[in-house]
Amino acid sequence: MSEVVVRPARPQELSPVGALTVAAYEADGLLVANPEYVHELSDASRRAEHGELLVAVNADGELLGSVTIVRPGTEFAEISRDDELEFRMLSTTPAARGRGVGEALTRAVLDRARELGLRRVVLSSLDAMKAAHRLYERIGFTRLPERDWQPVPGCWLRAYTLDV
Repeated sequence: MSEVVVRPARPQELSPVGALTVAAYEADGLLVANPEYVHELSDASRRAEHGELLVAVNADGELLGSVTIVRPGTEFAEISRDDELEFRMLSTTPAARGRGVGEALTRAVLDRARELGLRRVVLSSLDAMKAAHRLYERIGFTRLPERDWQPVPGCWLRAYTLDV
């Protein structure tokens, strides 16, 4: 993980971040249940405008992944409540998987919650994202089943939480 640096996305990276996010979801077949989601995934500019957009890069500045951080009540918030930070659209390029990118991005979200003085981080994850669930649980997230939900019929999102 030492080769991975997490930082805020730069304006010139927004279009590539959108493409990276879509490619990551497509590689895992995650857009089948909700193909319209591609529009939200690809619009990194809008995500950066209404939240915080972090990227993971290698020593050469190559984009390896990204994550969107949102506060409760904002445009991209889904399940967060007062005193919680939520993250969405965690994505890693297929070529960078297994190199700690997802973990580095997730830990950066936890650090950001601490910086903001918040007590908890929450997220929703597609039921099919088994590798992501293993990552979250290894870091210490636990299930929050009372906040599970369906954005479209048949597309279940599992909620997770971690007190920071």
